[in-house]
Amino acid sequence: MANELTVAVLGPGGVGGLLAALLSRTGHRVICLSGEKTAELLRTDGIRVRSDRFGDFTARVEADTELREPVDACLVTVKHTALDAALARVPAPLLSDGLLVPFLNGVEHPAALRARYRPDRVAPAVIRVESTRVAPGVVEHGSPFAEIDLTGTGVPRPRLDALAEAFTAAGPATRVLEDETAALWAKMSFLAPFALLTTRYGLPLGEVRTRHRDELTALVEETAAISRACGGPADPAQALARYDTFPASMKSSMQRDAEAGRSLELDAIGGALLRAAERHGIPAPVTARVVGELHPSA
Repeated sequence: MANELTVAVLGPGGVGGLLAALLSRTGHRVICLSGEKTAELLRTDGIRVRSDRFGDFTARVEADTELREPVDACLVTVKHTALDAALARVPAPLLSDGLLVPFLNGVEHPAALRARYRPDRVAPAVIRVESTRVAPGVVEHGSPFAEIDLTGTGVPRPRLDALAEAFTAAGPATRVLEDETAALWAKMSFLAPFALLTTRYGLPLGEVRTRHRDELTALVEETAAISRACGGPADPAQALARYDTFPASMKSSMQRDAEAGRSLELDAIGGALLRAAERHGIPAPVTARVVGELHPSA
């Protein structure tokens, strides 16, 4: 990769739109991939970002309905529920040597993507951020932080380092982690209890951690046990302490999807957690109950 990268962004929503705008602002060529209506709007108006952390700005981007040329990296920032349809916009032969960087919740997607694309170019990433698309081409970044963990079993380290350097220079502090399993389960361990309970009760994190503390604790402990069995980190006390440092008003993306009447990533988060628990013989009664209670709205 040269210093200036060509980066495709599949799904320029809350996360994808923010990353596209930040990378464009720092001089990289960005091609957003979306439906025709959104692509036309982005070509005309660019992406507008509102952020206390990165400032308010508009970034110019290119936009198309599918990838038509090789790129250094393609960021996959759609929801799991839209993944299969979205991947049709990124033909595997065209991506070729480019990195495929999924910013997806859950732990099961890397295997599926490696079956479809070049396995040693699939570089899963985890992002910690609260960023919402409030209208096509308009992104509100609400969290005081934006941090990325980039990983990828078998991906050449110089390729990961070059992309991490571009992300960090654009704004989000990025580190490259050797252990892909640990990176994905670290995110899952934090996300699953937060997403499941905020969505189940329709409450922001602050009220969940006070009014439903016992349930949150039980979910954190179950998730930690499943993570440990899968080769991931397991520190329930640290997870609970982290929740306590986050803004009380914080909502999960699953909760926002529920509020907007969109499909939930329940299978990618709750379903994957229960499948892993079953595989390893780990009891997860609270997780199973909450997932079951959410299922009718999924």
